[in-house]
Parts: sequence; C-alpha cells; structure tokens
Amino acid sequence: MKKITFLFAALLMSLASHAQFEADKAYIGASLTNLDLSYNGLQNGRIGIQGKVGYMFADNMLLTGQMAYAKQKDVPFEFAWGIGGRYYIEQNGLYGGISLTYKHRDGYNDVLPGLQFGYAFFISRTVTIEPEIYYEQSFKNHSDYSTIGLRVGLGVYLFKDQRKN
Repeated sequence: MKKITFLFAALLMSLASHAQFEADKAYIGASLTNLDLSYNGLQNGRIGIQGKVGYMFADNMLLTGQMAYAKQKDVPFEFAWGIGGRYYIEQNGLYGGISLTYKHRDGYNDVLPGLQFGYAFFISRTVTIEPEIYYEQSFKNHSDYSTIGLRVGLGVYLFKDQRKN
C-alpha cells in the first residue's frame, strides 16, 4: 500500500512539474465554496462562489484579490472581499496561502484572517484544477463564524505574451 501511495504522489508531482510559477504572470480563478463541505456553528445548507485575480510578483509568490457570494438557508446573502497571498512549494503545484477577508451578511460584519493549503493540478499549459482546504478565524464569535472547509476551483495562469492587447 505504501508503494502505491508513493507512486501516486510521484505521478501527481511529475504531471505538475512542468508548471512554471515565475514572476510577471497574471492569475484568474473561480471556485465553488462551502457545498456542505465546510463547518461552522451556524452552518445550514450553504453554497457559494468565489472569484480571484492575482499577480505573480516574484517566483512562486502570488498576490491575490478576491470576491465571494454565498447563499445560506435562513440568511438572505453573504458577501465577502479580501486580499491574500500564495507561496508555491518547489514548482510542484502544492501551495500555502494566507488571506484577510471582510464578510458582510444580514446583521453581521467581520474581518477574518485565513489559511489555505491546496494543489494546482495543471490540466493544460495554463489551466488548473485547484482543490483547497481553508480555515477562517472569526474574532466576533469564534464558535459560530470561524470556518474550516473545502473549495474546488479552476485557475488560469496568463503568461506575459498572452496578456498583450
């Protein structure tokens, strides 16, 4: 079993090893979030979508801006926007990230710092599938609003020559 796990991990790394997380690239991404794969004290039938844009300002380092909208049972809406960053580990697609997000919903406003760990799996030269585990810490009511969850998204990495008008 250990050999199979090792071979599977090696295969995933080799498939993504062609990924070049070099400086001066743009990033556009969208993900489905929550999908009942997250948990907080108020969680009750929630689904959301998140959009991200970013710029690779140094090798393996991406600065991002994000906006998100979520709909939850018994709550009219949730809107969020924020900034963040990613560090890609050793050109293999694994990344760690941090974020600072402002969330607004009916009767609730909060600023939440967050951590993310994910994998950018390249399905073409520029397009990725990005599963990500995240944690957002609430300072208002830890047990009700702090969230741990899973996002699944698509990302597009645009090289400098692809951004010309």
